[in-house]
Amino acid sequence: MHPIIALWSHPRSMSTAMERIMRERGDFRCFHEPFMYLYYVGDAKKAMPHFDVPEGTPTSYDDIRSMLLDAAQEGPVFFKDMSYYILDRMREDLEFSDSITHTFLIRDPAKSLVSYYKLDPNFSLEEVGIETQYQHFQWLQETYGTTPVVIEAADVQNDTDGMIRAYCNATGMEFLPHSLQWGDEVPKGWEGVVGWHGDVMGSGSIKKDSDKNTDPSAVTLDSDPRLRACYDHHRPFYEALQRHKLTPLR
Repeated sequence: MHPIIALWSHPRSMSTAMERIMRERGDFRCFHEPFMYLYYVGDAKKAMPHFDVPEGTPTSYDDIRSMLLDAAQEGPVFFKDMSYYILDRMREDLEFSDSITHTFLIRDPAKSLVSYYKLDPNFSLEEVGIETQYQHFQWLQETYGTTPVVIEAADVQNDTDGMIRAYCNATGMEFLPHSLQWGDEVPKGWEGVVGWHGDVMGSGSIKKDSDKNTDPSAVTLDSDPRLRACYDHHRPFYEALQRHKLTPLR
């Protein structure tokens, strides 16, 4: 079987831009949050806004698992997903976990939360995602005795070349410079979630990090007590993961 690389992320962590890089490589078959359809459709944990299910999309754990493993029989596979979609099942399925190179992407929740709120103001504490990411990371450490790869979104934004080199080196991939630029077409697999990714489709590469708020009326951590509570809850898990992040490679 060919390699399967998973990027475990959380909402609004810049994971879709990372997926664009992997798609642009041309040597991986890429899947966009396949277990999203388990969480929001198969298990029906919650109604998700800006979300349509393309006909024929697998929505059960077994079917999604089989789709990824079957694809890996034909060539290398990359998928990005959220830990909270699947951690409960993965703990019970070591055979599947064993087949994956697990990597993690984190972003300061002060930024991801505000971005998330704009698209889904009714998100749950679980959907913020960072706590379950950390639980996933810990479980992998305890199960395999190794530390999974962690990258920070702001680092990728501020030194895209160096961080993607580091990510490739840590996962055994060749660094392909052409992957850092992409077109404006909608990738296959994004049909049901285009409303979530207009920022990525509107640019041809990863943009520099910025603290500027261009919308003075936007909700902030200081103006919304629930956002602040979510931030305070998840910040320690983000900081714990941040201690393991890669540094740029030249």
